[in-house]
Amino acid sequence: MTAPALVILAHGSRDPRSAATVHALVKCLRDMRDDLRIEASFLDHCPPTPYQVLGKLAAEGVEEVVVLPLLLSAAYHAKIDVPAVVDEAQSRFPNLRIIASDVLGYDDTLLDVLDRRMRAELKDGRVRELDALVLACAGSSDSHANASVTRLARLWGQRHKLPVTAAFVCAASPSPAEAVLQWRLEGRRHVAVGSLFLAPGVLPDQAETTSRRAGAVAVSRPLGVSAEVARLVLLRYGVAGLDLLTLDPAPRPVVARPLLVHSA
Repeated sequence: MTAPALVILAHGSRDPRSAATVHALVKCLRDMRDDLRIEASFLDHCPPTPYQVLGKLAAEGVEEVVVLPLLLSAAYHAKIDVPAVVDEAQSRFPNLRIIASDVLGYDDTLLDVLDRRMRAELKDGRVRELDALVLACAGSSDSHANASVTRLARLWGQRHKLPVTAAFVCAASPSPAEAVLQWRLEGRRHVAVGSLFLAPGVLPDQAETTSRRAGAVAVSRPLGVSAEVARLVLLRYGVAGLDLLTLDPAPRPVVARPLLVHSA
């Protein structure tokens, strides 16, 4: 039995660094799993669209596809945009059996990547002391998504025995700059900001610029390409692939059941 193709569905950005990161991740995944057909696609701003990729796969005779939303948050894009894409794609390409996996999510393993990025930033900036942390992410109007960031921030602080604040660039508060300023008002002068973003772009740039203006001594780079992110992608793919086995033979749009969320 041929394994389902894996189509990475990223949000997309006008910043070329974002697409470059996605394509680099796909290359990493192909190196790890040269038995799989793996392609990149984007919801907006840059090509190819998921319909272009899925149409090409259908024309080549591929029968099963896992669409993997390359998102950290299970919020609007995951709940609305991705199912709409799968529904439309299934209508356009009835010979394909398509399933959407769960998003990457705010998995604990991402803290290992975050720590490496932060250590590199602290070394480059010759920062030897920290007394508070801020975990910066995009943010969402979905309170459950934001609560997942808060949980991860708490775990990050426990790792390093430092107080930590979860911060949001959009749709929620505090902002990264506000979080830094609050720590400084409390007398903590060595505040570092961890960038919980998958790729460079407008939002992580905004988080860095405003945090440094507020007095942050270090702001880490986005997570980018790493073995941990790649393994998380393959884990989500594997769960969705198993779900494909339970589907009826007739193609129809579906979304994989969510994975259990670890409680702190």
